[in-house]
Amino acid sequence: MDHPTPNSDPSVDDSASSSTPSTPGQILDDEPDFALTHNNDSQSSFGASSSREQSVQPPPVRSRPKYPIERLPPELLIYIISKLSSPSDILRCLKVSKAWSDCCVELLWHRPLFTTWDRLVNVVNSIQDSNAHWRYADLIKRLNLSNLSDQINDGTLQPFVNCKRIERLTLTSCSSLTDSGIISLVRGNRQLLALDITGLHSITDLTVAALAQNCPRLQGLNITNCRKVTDASLVTLAENCKYLKRLKLNKCTMVTDESIEAFARRCPSMLEIDLQDCRFITDHSVTSLMLGGRQLRELRLASCSNITDDAFLQLPSHLRYESLRILDLTACHQLTDLAVERIIESAPRLRILVLAKCVEITDRSVMAITKLGKNLHDIHLGRCQQISDDALKELVKACNRIRYIDLAGCHRVTDAAVEKLAQLPKLRRIGLVKCQAITDDSINALAGIRRGERSRSNVAMNLERVHLSYCVRITLGGIKALLNHCPKLTHLSLTGIQAFFLRDDLIQFCREAPAEFNEEQRTVFCVFSGDGVSKLRRYLNEDHFDGEVTMYEEGEMLGDDGDADGILGLMQSTGLDAEDGDGDGDDFDVEMQ
Repeated sequence: MDHPTPNSDPSVDDSASSSTPSTPGQILDDEPDFALTHNNDSQSSFGASSSREQSVQPPPVRSRPKYPIERLPPELLIYIISKLSSPSDILRCLKVSKAWSDCCVELLWHRPLFTTWDRLVNVVNSIQDSNAHWRYADLIKRLNLSNLSDQINDGTLQPFVNCKRIERLTLTSCSSLTDSGIISLVRGNRQLLALDITGLHSITDLTVAALAQNCPRLQGLNITNCRKVTDASLVTLAENCKYLKRLKLNKCTMVTDESIEAFARRCPSMLEIDLQDCRFITDHSVTSLMLGGRQLRELRLASCSNITDDAFLQLPSHLRYESLRILDLTACHQLTDLAVERIIESAPRLRILVLAKCVEITDRSVMAITKLGKNLHDIHLGRCQQISDDALKELVKACNRIRYIDLAGCHRVTDAAVEKLAQLPKLRRIGLVKCQAITDDSINALAGIRRGERSRSNVAMNLERVHLSYCVRITLGGIKALLNHCPKLTHLSLTGIQAFFLRDDLIQFCREAPAEFNEEQRTVFCVFSGDGVSKLRRYLNEDHFDGEVTMYEEGEMLGDDGDADGILGLMQSTGLDAEDGDGDGDDFDVEMQ
């Protein structure tokens, strides 16, 4: 029996059949995604004749027994079909029977993939077709237009206003959108669970108020860089959307304690909150969030410069936050060792701790961090200039599962500490930018080369990213050893190291400098990534390669008296020693769990 097929193919990607969310965090639906109420039509196709027919006709031919799969409820059939590897396979299943077609069309349409404008037009035409067999507007549950962000405007959203079952809406970087377009889309949509409108600069309180009024089940909201949003709408959102679990307010610079405390009071299920660059936030907000959210898993407070030790010292000493895994306190420069000690005591299972630019902390904080033991995976201590080798050695002893450590600008770090760090069995990434005391001894340690030996260690086998910009005592020989002993290396930053940026034959393998860099910054930029690392390795191992370090003699590299004054002066003249960057165009992002 032939059955109608969709009059357009939304062509989802391979992951479209998964129930894993694509917008802020994992969100568990209150109802099954694709539960249907259609009866299995095999009963009417193969059932016995009516009693009236039996009275005037010969006895019916005995029908064949139903196969088990024909008796499955739609939600189980959808789950089974969703395991198929490609949309084309699902299209074939769609032609088996009416019951199968209803299930398959749900899978094909629940998350259309918009990779081109023509595909968007195709989907819109199907939605607007009044003669279509299926009501496609009701099938779309995840709408993501971010791939076409430059072409999306308020008019583009109008065909989707009748899609009232959207659960996850992603409009990242669609900067031409205004309040009007988004409000038309969320109005009347009470199924919306997650919204991401990152980078929509024109969005105001009107959009957030519309969310509060129409979307009571909202669980995830990302309004990063929506700088016009204020406490007025956010307080209303907190009052009406009590199921919020994930909230990102990065660079919403008008947010104050008033709205954050409202979320702390009204949203007890909060799991993740990001307040980066919300500079009006004070200790009261932080304390309220932690008191009201014992299940909090991720708290990001980067550049909230008003936060002091009191934000954590005011917490009752008996409280434990066993679920807290990620804490980002970048550039909270008023924090001291007292705060770090209380944090470790209260959150003993922290996995990622970011204390970069917390300039007041000392070895005492590092000793407190050692109590995290095997739980600690990533530790960021960049620009914490009071930290010494002694504390880092203790950290290695206690926390042997560290995968990434950032020590950028920690000028007291020497080869002795790096040699200990190189013993971490799971180390994949290390940041030593501007650690100007380290030499090739550190590089050989990272390469797994012990003095007098040339064997490769397990640590070297795992190393993927090494940041060495402005480590001016490192030579070409050390870098060659690192490349040859670390086969998984995919990123190597060597900005400001004369042995590299002065050689045209080497910088040909560098990636392009960031567009915002000036001419002097571009001159010293030297970062190898991806295929560039492989090409550099091959080039250095070629027989014809000239191993001379630079056109200068070795003593001239570091200045007239053999020290680092020459390159340090260059760093200052190019502005690369500024407070807010490391000058290699590769910011140390905090890895998400």
